[in-house]
Amino acid sequence: MPGIAFFDVDKTLLAVNSARLWAHRELRTGRLSIRNAIRAAIWTTLYEMGFARIEAVIEDAVNTLSGQDEKELMERVTQFFQEEIASTFRPGAKTTITRHRDAGDKVALLTSTSSYLAEQIQTAVGADHYLSNEFETDEDGRFTGAPIKPLCYGPGKLVYAKRLASKLHIPMSHCHFYTDSYSDLPVMENVGFPVAVHPDPRLKRAAQKRGWPIERWS
Repeated sequence: MPGIAFFDVDKTLLAVNSARLWAHRELRTGRLSIRNAIRAAIWTTLYEMGFARIEAVIEDAVNTLSGQDEKELMERVTQFFQEEIASTFRPGAKTTITRHRDAGDKVALLTSTSSYLAEQIQTAVGADHYLSNEFETDEDGRFTGAPIKPLCYGPGKLVYAKRLASKLHIPMSHCHFYTDSYSDLPVMENVGFPVAVHPDPRLKRAAQKRGWPIERWS
């Protein structure tokens, strides 16, 4: 029976952390203060090492968008993807996606990044679905500063994954999940085929202890 292949994005499909690159870009263009850029860099580093919960950082980042026009952000993200992200896919990422598509599996991105960047990545890799963080807008198409909950992070990712699996009538036991982050442990523990890709230190230890495959795609 075909299943769903879920893929994390940052440091999994991509060799980079897109949030870090976005923060650098926003700093260069004057849309982000040096103080907030340093704060984001510290939290991103801790997150990449598997030692930080990043929900508060996501909420703070969304709050800074309050009052901004959604269409304008979409244009900026499209340019960001083309100039800084499109060339950073790991060599093994598209090969793995192709293998799952050939097997009849659905392919879904499961990521803490924004829906605007996730949509660009979905198109680039030919995924069927993307599950990501979305931001609330008002009737004028401007951001309210609040994310739509649950956040697609940690246990929240499991909510999104189960919701899609239920919609497609596919048991979680028939699903794969590829990720680099220990924060994704809730999903890994609930799929039939968890795979650690370039894992952070804590995920590497967990994968070795539980006998989960560890892969490197570059």
